[in-house]
Parts: sequence; structure tokens; C-alpha cells
Amino acid sequence: MPKPKKIAAASGEHVVAQNRSASYNYHLLERMEAGMVLLGTEVKALREGKANLRDAYAVVRRDAVWLLNCHISQYLPGGPWNHEALRPRKLLLKQEEIDKLAGKTEQKGLTLIPLRIYFKKGIAKCELALARGKKQWDRRQSERDKEARKETADAIYHYRRR
Repeated sequence: MPKPKKIAAASGEHVVAQNRSASYNYHLLERMEAGMVLLGTEVKALREGKANLRDAYAVVRRDAVWLLNCHISQYLPGGPWNHEALRPRKLLLKQEEIDKLAGKTEQKGLTLIPLRIYFKKGIAKCELALARGKKQWDRRQSERDKEARKETADAIYHYRRR
């Protein structure tokens, strides 16, 4: 859930990109924060808010976690020193966290999904979640629960207004 602007500014976080469909398509089991290895033009493009996490996912390969299919648009003034928009990007985690993730992602149905990219005290970070895919009936149940919460909140609001 996105933070209000006042709280985000007070905590020093500036959200660049969010994967809003992640909670709809997956059961989010565990969250963690990872640093990102980026090129200079990628950082500048992120500061302009030019990133997309819609089809992105993370994998563990050879004792490292890699972010794949994350689209960071090219920085226009970058010229010939620009980066590829869809290149794999290394994520920085402690070795014990990587080992734990490697064991868990080998289980059937578990995957690593990036939830958001943000700047924390000027450093680019990626919030990852260990997730299990939802079935179609899970999605319908989530929609029903969301609708029920909304109706309840509206009823309480209108009751207090009288």
C-alpha cells in the first residue's frame, strides 16, 4: 500500500515504481529489501520515474540474485553511454539471505517478485517478496473481501455523518 506523501518524505523514501498487480496475482509470504547495482544513466532515469515492474521477477543464480524483465527507460541526455532498458540487474543481499531464498524458490510454486523500486536516503532499493501464485478462485475471493471491507467502511462513514 503506498504511503502518503508526508510520511514518505519524512522517512526519506521516494517511490519510483510499484508492482500493483503483485498482491492481486500472488500470495505475498515474506518481504525483504535489496540494494541494486545500477549504471549512472539508470539512476538518472529512475530519478525521473521511468521504470516499470509489471513483468519483472527475480532469480537466484550462482550465489547472486538477479532482477529480470525490469524495464528502466533510457536517459535521453545519456547519448552513446546509455544502458539497455531490459538488461539483468544484480540485487545486493547478504549471503545467508541469498542461501535462504535459493532454498525456498526451489520449492514448487514459490517465486521472487519485486514489489517496488524506491530511493532510501539517496540509494536505490528494491523491495522483494517471496510469493506463491493465486488460483482463479483465490482472486475472486480477494475481490469479494475487498468489496466487503469497502462497503463496511462506507456504512460506518455514513452512520457517523448522521
